[in-house]
Amino acid sequence: MKQLKVNILLVLFMLFPVLSHAETAHDEGGTIDIPAIVLEHLSDSYEWHIATYEGKHISIPLPVIVRSDNTGEWYCGSAHNLPDKFFFNKEAHGKIYEKMEDGSIVRPIDLSITKAVAQIWIVVAVLIMVFVSCARWYKKRDEKSAAPSGFVGMMEMLVMTINNDVIKASIGEKHYKPYAPYLLTVFFFIFTSNLIGLIPVFPGGANVTGNINVTFFLALCTMLVVNLFGNKEYWKEVFWPDVPLFLKAYPVPLIPVIEFFGLFTKPFALMVRLFANMMAGHAVILSFTCVIFLGWSMGVGYGIGLNTFSVIMLLFMNCLELLVAFVQAYVFTLLSAVFIGLAHQEHSH
Repeated sequence: MKQLKVNILLVLFMLFPVLSHAETAHDEGGTIDIPAIVLEHLSDSYEWHIATYEGKHISIPLPVIVRSDNTGEWYCGSAHNLPDKFFFNKEAHGKIYEKMEDGSIVRPIDLSITKAVAQIWIVVAVLIMVFVSCARWYKKRDEKSAAPSGFVGMMEMLVMTINNDVIKASIGEKHYKPYAPYLLTVFFFIFTSNLIGLIPVFPGGANVTGNINVTFFLALCTMLVVNLFGNKEYWKEVFWPDVPLFLKAYPVPLIPVIEFFGLFTKPFALMVRLFANMMAGHAVILSFTCVIFLGWSMGVGYGIGLNTFSVIMLLFMNCLELLVAFVQAYVFTLLSAVFIGLAHQEHSH
């Protein structure tokens, strides 16, 4: 019975932010605009929305830093006190635009600390605290100390699993060490971002890995690591592979062209896979949450049935997202390690 109460409280805690926003949308428009609610929660913003109480939005303002194209001056403040010529363009996902003197609108230089940026800083702070605490344990222990247990033991197991079974196995024992720090950083950043993103209230809730800009940067880093440090054999296989001459030179260099485009399609696949999976999971959870209000608006009978179905699906989806949080971090790290390993292949006779 006690466990049931705890589970109910956890569900209410997870649903509170979305429920409060959905209730406001229902009161203001009379109907629930599920796509608008889902897209608003998935998109980036210049403030951190906590909840809505009696029609008032409770939010944490974030620093807005933009440069005016008209005057060349910088504005630093909050989203609630923008200068007259700055405005939020709803057609451009709520980004800040500036109205020029000739009536045109332009996108100014925007260095604002948005919700996604603040969430990344929180993830970095969490990772620093975790690994600094683990490092202190190893610094204090001596040769006669027992193996680490508890949280430190779990972190050691996770690090060794990724390092030995993913990085070393994919790249090879001869070349893996220089790339292990980067790949471990990528894994723990994605994994921690995914977990914190499942927390519905501050300091969580931001869909960092469901932001195409973040996944683009991660994929770009992998592409640079692969292509900047690839050996001669790797580039030979790209531009002059061991295939019949008519496939690589005459009448068109078919295989080299395909291999060259592969330099960009591989990181593109990394970017889209992580972005699509994480965004889809959050969208499904938010949609099932909104179905609760949609059911009550259709009557008591529909409300009870849809609410029961939605709560079951929400529990299932949240449990599934916990698995997906690890799987997506694992897959991104594994594929990055595989691509790096292909860039260090040995010459075969």
